[in-house]
Amino acid sequence: MVTRIAKCTCGQLQIVVEGEPLGVGVCHCFACQSRTGSVFAALAAFSPDYRVSGRATDYIRTGDQGARFRFRFCPVCGSNLYHTEEGEEHRSVAVAVGAFADPDFPPPQDSVYDCRRHRWVKLPDGVTVYEKDPE
Repeated sequence: MVTRIAKCTCGQLQIVVEGEPLGVGVCHCFACQSRTGSVFAALAAFSPDYRVSGRATDYIRTGDQGARFRFRFCPVCGSNLYHTEEGEEHRSVAVAVGAFADPDFPPPQDSVYDCRRHRWVKLPDGVTVYEKDPE
């Protein structure tokens, strides 16, 4: 079984996940753009059997559909490392793909909030595109 480690910029906070991602996606919503400081967020979902070490600061955001997401940030360097959906923690954890520092990480399968995608961002072939959140 594959073990992957994602770390914040300073290395103080890390998450260890097992196995292949349940899914990989990108989100172009304005909240993700603001949260990441980039034009989209790249996230990978994993089974809830994960281990976290280090201290995290939490931020809860309510999504467009009413779901509440708990984002974990490193209080030292400010990196956003992972998040869970409140009430759904037993289903999965979403980890920032860039925090794995692995250029061979699997590409996204889904892209949400395409209505807010910067027009110069090109998606890989075969990505399923949703105008907003499909849920």
